[in-house]
Amino acid sequence: MPNRRPPTGELLAARIARQTVVLAGLEPLVRADGPDAVHRMRVACRRLRSALREYGGPESPVGAGLRRLGQALGAARDAEVLGAALSAAARELPAECEPGLVAAELERWAGQRAAAARPEVLAALDSTWYRSLLGGLGELSTRPPDGTGLPPHRKLARRAERRVARRLAATRGLTGEARDVALHRARKAAKRARYLGETADAAGLTRRMKAVQEELGAHQDAVVARQALRELARTAHPFAYGVLYARQLAVGCEPERVERLLRPG
Repeated sequence: MPNRRPPTGELLAARIARQTVVLAGLEPLVRADGPDAVHRMRVACRRLRSALREYGGPESPVGAGLRRLGQALGAARDAEVLGAALSAAARELPAECEPGLVAAELERWAGQRAAAARPEVLAALDSTWYRSLLGGLGELSTRPPDGTGLPPHRKLARRAERRVARRLAATRGLTGEARDVALHRARKAAKRARYLGETADAAGLTRRMKAVQEELGAHQDAVVARQALRELARTAHPFAYGVLYARQLAVGCEPERVERLLRPG
């Protein structure tokens, strides 16, 4: 007799319980500025928000708290990612661009941004709303929302995958900032579908959505990098930063190619 697949409510409840443990366990590491701790806590926030969102209804206080925590973690994490990417790219510049000097300057710049963002992270962890968030998550872990009436979880995941396809199709014909914004919306939809695939233990769907998310993420990273390089070029090394900017412009993303990643197989 085949094993009974747990209903959607049970799967989401288990997801919330596991990610709550992950999030709470990461707090000491984030406070100690441990390697990758901010990133891991931010991902746990996103996974929890994704699970809660599938229950439907207006955003709960717990969902609002997770969004607020994710925003507090975001600036610190973005500074880490952008600094590492730009300094690595700078080391590949031709000799006339003084790659070592530019890379060191970028590392200092990113370090300053990360240090400026850290007080916001610590203030969030010290806040009363964060303690309330942990309490709310703890309660949800033992008494999750009622999942009665929710469709099978794989159906939710497939629905989310179709949302990704629609958002990718909507980017065709767009240019400039409008295209960048539309691709970013498709990336967020892919991330949501990926998390649903993880919850449903749908390995193929999760793998496809991860590939789509990474492809669109590379494009979004280039958009953010170009903005930073425009600002940096006003202060020093305009030629070197101009070369880096041109290379970021070459990071393209063709929706038709990304759409092929959605196909099974």
